[in-house]
Amino acid sequence: MSDAGTTSKIVEISTDGACLGNPGPGGWGAVLRYGDVEKEISGAEPDTTNNRMELMGAIEALNALKRRSSVILYTDSSYVRNGITKWVAGWQRNGWKTASKQPVKNADLWKKLIEAEKNHEVEWRWVKGHAGDKYNEIADTLASSAARELRDGAR
Repeated sequence: MSDAGTTSKIVEISTDGACLGNPGPGGWGAVLRYGDVEKEISGAEPDTTNNRMELMGAIEALNALKRRSSVILYTDSSYVRNGITKWVAGWQRNGWKTASKQPVKNADLWKKLIEAEKNHEVEWRWVKGHAGDKYNEIADTLASSAARELRDGAR
């Protein structure tokens, strides 16, 4: 193990979001891996969109880390990956307006993601969804289950 102040190991995180209807009841899920330790987390919201749940998966996973970490975050959402790595700087410069001067959708969550990311060194990686990636499949199951449980009153 490393000293408390260093980050010799990388935390790998796989996230996903799901929505039953869009908008509708939604869920997010994440699998965090550090060495031999795995932790699964999930949550749900009653009236949301798939993109919001994709963002929540990343936000909540990063916020679950107890100390500054080097992270590889895997998402099957091009929206999340492109947003945080390519678009967000321009949105901030433009006062949270798109190039066409429209308000950025989900700006509240983009701001939370920026805040969560600040505490870590994050490498964002896109993975193809529903293509057999073990941890993406687990995150998808967590997200879908959370949405179904909320819809069915079990959450």
